[in-house]
Amino acid sequence: MANFGYLSLIQIAGYAFPLITMPYLARVIGTEGFGRIAFANAVLVWLQTIADWGFTFTATRDVAQHRDDKEKVSEIFSNVFWARCLLSLIAGVFLLIAIAFVPVFRENAFILLISYLLIPGHIMFPDWFFQAIEKMKYTTILGLVFRLFFTIMVFVVIKEQGDYYWQPLLTTIGYIICGIITLYLILGKWGYKLYSPQIKPIVQSIQSSADVFLNNLMPNLYNSFSVLLLGFWGGAYANGIYDGGNKFSTLVHQLQLVMSRAFYPFLSRRADKHHMFEVINNSAALLMAFALFIFAPILVHVMLGPEFEESITVLRILSVSIFFLGLSNTYGTNYLIIYHHERDLRNMTLIASFIGMAVAVPLVMNFTYIGAALTIVISRGLLGTLSYMKAKQYIKQNSIR
Repeated sequence: MANFGYLSLIQIAGYAFPLITMPYLARVIGTEGFGRIAFANAVLVWLQTIADWGFTFTATRDVAQHRDDKEKVSEIFSNVFWARCLLSLIAGVFLLIAIAFVPVFRENAFILLISYLLIPGHIMFPDWFFQAIEKMKYTTILGLVFRLFFTIMVFVVIKEQGDYYWQPLLTTIGYIICGIITLYLILGKWGYKLYSPQIKPIVQSIQSSADVFLNNLMPNLYNSFSVLLLGFWGGAYANGIYDGGNKFSTLVHQLQLVMSRAFYPFLSRRADKHHMFEVINNSAALLMAFALFIFAPILVHVMLGPEFEESITVLRILSVSIFFLGLSNTYGTNYLIIYHHERDLRNMTLIASFIGMAVAVPLVMNFTYIGAALTIVISRGLLGTLSYMKAKQYIKQNSIR
C-alpha cells in the first residue's frame, strides 16, 4: 500500500504542476508550438520504446520475484542497464538517418535532438527498479522536487513562441539530475552492483523481453503514427489542436498507469488477488472516461483558451478510449504478462495496431485531428476487448482445473 501511496502522490504532482503551466504555455507558444512539441514527442515515443525494450515490465517482474537475492537483483539490473544503453545508441542512429533524409525531420532537427536526450535521462533514472523493490518514496521525493523546479523554470525561460524548445530541454535536465541521485542510492547506499557489460547475458535479456517490446512498440503504429501523419498533412496547427485535447487524455492515462504499476509487483507475487484489482481498475476507468467527456469544454476553455476550441471534440472522442485502456491494463499488463502469456498479448497488440495503422491513413487524410482521435479509439477498443476475452479464457481454464 505504501508503494501505491507514493505512486499516487507523484501522480497528483504530475497532474497539478502541468495544470499550472498549461494555460501559460498555451497562450505563449500557441498551437504551433504545441504542435512542434507534439511531433517531437511522437518521434520520441518510437525511440523510447526501442530503448526500453519492454524492460519496464519484464525487469520489474523479475526483480520483484527475486528482491531478497541481492546478487540476482544486481545481475538483472546490470544486464538491463547495459542493454538499454546499447538500444539507445541504435535508436539515436535511426534518428540521425531520419533527420538526414526526411525533410520534415530535418525542419524539426533541433527539438528532435533535444528530445532524444530524454532517453539517456530515462536510463539513468530507473524508476522501474524502485517500483520493483517497492521503495517508491525516493523517486517520489525526487519527482516532486524536479516538477517544482520545472514549473518555476517554465515561467522564467519561456517568454515567446520561439522558446518552445525549452520544454523538453528542462525535462531532460531534470531526469539527468534525478538519475545521478538514484544511481548513487542504488549503487552506493544500498550496495547493489553494476557489473561490467557482458555480451551474452545482455543479448539474452533483450531476447527474453522481445515479446513485451513488440507489445509496447505496436501501439505506436496507430498512436504516435497518427501524430506523425498530422505533421505531414495538417502541419503544426493540426498537431497543436490534437495535442490540446490529448494532453488531458494523457494525464488521465498516466493516472491509470499509476494504478497499474502500483499493483503490478503485488500481483506478480499474489496473482490470486487479480479479481480485486479487476473491480477497482475497471470502475475507475469508466468513471474517468465519463468525467472527461462531461467536463471537456470547461477543461479546454479554462486551461488552453479560445485558440484551442476545436480541441473539445478531440478530447471527447479520446475520452472513450480511457475505458478501453483500463481493460488493457487490467487484463493485458496485469494478467497476461504476469502469467507469462506475453506472446498472446503481443499477437493481439499486432492485430489492433495494424488495423489502427490501416485506418489512420484515410481517417487522418480526410478528417485531420478528428481522424487521429478516431484512430486511437478504434485501436484501443480492439486491444482492450481482445485482452479481456483472452484473459477470461485463461481464467475459465484455470478455474476448471
